Parts: sequence; C-alpha cells; structure tokens
Amino acid sequence: MYEEPNPFRFGDLALDEAFTDREEEVAELAADMRNGQNVVVYAPRRYGKSSLVLRASQVALADDVLVAYCDLMKSPTKERFAAALANTIFENIASPVGQVIERATSVFRSLRVKPTMEVDPGTSSLRFSFEALRRRPRDIDETIEKLLELPQEIANERGRRAVLILDEFQEIVKLDATFPNLMRAVFQTQPEVGHVYLGSKRHVMDKIFNDRNEPFWRAAKRLELGMIAPAKFAPFVRERFGSTDKGITDDALELLLGATGGHPYGTQQLAYTTWELVPTGHFAHPRDVEAALTKVLRGEHNHFSKIWDEATEHQRLLMLALAVEPSGLYSGDYHARHGLVSSSHVQRAASTLMKEEIVGRDEHGVHSIIEPFFAVWLTREQADSAVIEGLRAARAASDS
Repeated sequence: MYEEPNPFRFGDLALDEAFTDREEEVAELAADMRNGQNVVVYAPRRYGKSSLVLRASQVALADDVLVAYCDLMKSPTKERFAAALANTIFENIASPVGQVIERATSVFRSLRVKPTMEVDPGTSSLRFSFEALRRRPRDIDETIEKLLELPQEIANERGRRAVLILDEFQEIVKLDATFPNLMRAVFQTQPEVGHVYLGSKRHVMDKIFNDRNEPFWRAAKRLELGMIAPAKFAPFVRERFGSTDKGITDDALELLLGATGGHPYGTQQLAYTTWELVPTGHFAHPRDVEAALTKVLRGEHNHFSKIWDEATEHQRLLMLALAVEPSGLYSGDYHARHGLVSSSHVQRAASTLMKEEIVGRDEHGVHSIIEPFFAVWLTREQADSAVIEGLRAARAASDS
C-alpha cells in the first residue's frame, strides 16, 4: 500500500519530480546562463517562474556556472537589498576557501558601508545586515553599486561564468527610481556575468524593458511563460496518480485540465485535492474531480468575493466576459456579445484589473482571467447577478 505523501505540490517551489514539463524552457534558459546571456522571464504570479529558473540553475550549476539568487519582493528597503546581495554573493559566488569571517571581510573590504556579520548558530553560515544609520544619502547607494560589481570581479578571479538572478525585478523601481540606470551602467560592463530578471507585473516590466527611453530597453532576451498545454500536462498527472497506487480516468483527467486550463499552480492544486479524495487502489472519476473543484472553490470563496465586491460595475462585466471568452477586447462584436458598455470603459477596466494581477495579456494581445479558478467561480457564482443584468439592461436601453 502506498504510504508516501501526496505526489502533487502547490504553493511552494516545484522542483525535481514535482516540476512539470517546461523542458524546452529549462534547456533554453540553462544555455543562456552558460553563455552569459541576459534574460527577462515574464509570467503572472503562480505560473512557475521561480521554479523554472531554479530548475535551470541546477543545470547551470552542474556545468560549473556560479549562480546567485536575490528576491526583491523580500528586500523592501535599500539596506535589506544590500544584505540580500551580500548573502547570495558570499554564499554562492565567492570562493569557499578560507576561514568564514576572514573570507567575508576580504570579499567586502571595498564596500562604502561595511555589513554587520552574524554567525547563524543552526547552520554556522554567515548572515549579513546593513543598519539604516545616519550617513551620507549616497553611502548605501554606493555600497549597492559595489555589491553589483562584485560578481564580475569574483568570476574573473575564479575563472568561471556567473549568473545573478533578480526575482520580482519590477520592485526595483519602488526602492529607487534611479536604480535601473545604476544597474544598467554596471551590468553592461560585465561580460562574464549573465543577468536573469523575473517579473510578474507586465505593465511595470514592459516599461522597464520595452520603453526606448528606459535604460534597460533591449537589454535582455525575453522569455514569456504561458499555460502548460493539456497534452503536456496530462501525462504528468496520470503518471503521478499511477505511481501512488491510484489512477485517474481519461474523462476525469479531461475535466481536471479543462477546469484549470493548464495553469501550473491551479492544476497541481486541483490534482492534489482530487488525489486526497480517492482511496488507494481506486481511480479518480469525474465526480471526484467535481467534488475536488467544489472544495477548492469553497476555500477560495472569501478571496474571490473580496475581488468581486471591490470591483466597479464595468470591471465586473469585463471579468465575466473574459471568464467565458478570453479576447483581444476591442472588437465591436465582442462588446455586443457580452454587453460591454464602450471601448473607453473596457480599456479603463482592463488597465486596472491588469495592475491588480486579476487579468493578464499574453504575447498575442489576448486578455484572460489569470487568477486560478476565478473564471470558474465567476461563471458559477456571479453570471446571473443582479448588478450585471442591470448594467446590461442599461446598455440595451442606451442603444435603443
């Protein structure tokens, strides 16, 4: 009898056997890392950006590339950003040879502001911090600039290529609007260091990398992640069930993938919940998937209700339209089919929903609901709501 944990994972990084498909993207990104190519990886939240990049990092590390990782979402101040850079540079790029304290002192001897060093009693590793003390305003900026220069210097000393991964890179403009200029000035002089920029907010990432007036314009190759095609996700789900003395019928698998549309996080979540409902030695049937979906929607109800309650009437109408028909948005036929009021209302509603990461737009300009299971919730809970019917009636009256 199978007694191991549930084979599906959601919420945490999906690595090793929990990682699904994306083999082509992994191989491409790992090659870019080996070659020192700068890459911007874009996808909405919970599409598996971090899992993909860390999987590619494993491949690059096996090829003797030095890889450092920094999450800007966890670095809301300049001091914490500097500390995160110091930690990843010391742990992942600097030479491991020598006593820890002496080695750290040597690595960071040229910094304007010296970090406070603390030995973690649990791991015996060093932790770095930069206190927000009274100093010249430029001191911490110059310290960050020097930290960004260190990967190239250390890579030269060690005779190896290095990669600096900056997760949630759009947060850099919140730290300081001038930081993109500073970083670009440093990075363009680093032939031995590749830079991988991950981002989830398209409107910010587009401004950073696609605006010809910005310093990072055409500074990186673009890799965009979309949904995983059901034809590629199906074998993974079927194999995961089969490896645990359970199974899933073709009809149930079709229903599961139809509900998630190949969303990486959503598919793992629904498969996880379905697996829990099926006894060992049995197959999952459509009724099990439906029961699992009901359970997932019940768990997300408060979150989805909050999105709905805080949306304007025009945003609600647009969300309902996209829940049943993703679109480029701006055709008259689409407006007529879904009772959308006007192009200007649609544009304003879409802009707000994209900033809130409820709606996304792919590389072909197609808009869709990107929040997992929200489209299903909308069609089941709100499609016949009074406010929607009232707004459609108002539209019909204005056209008559």
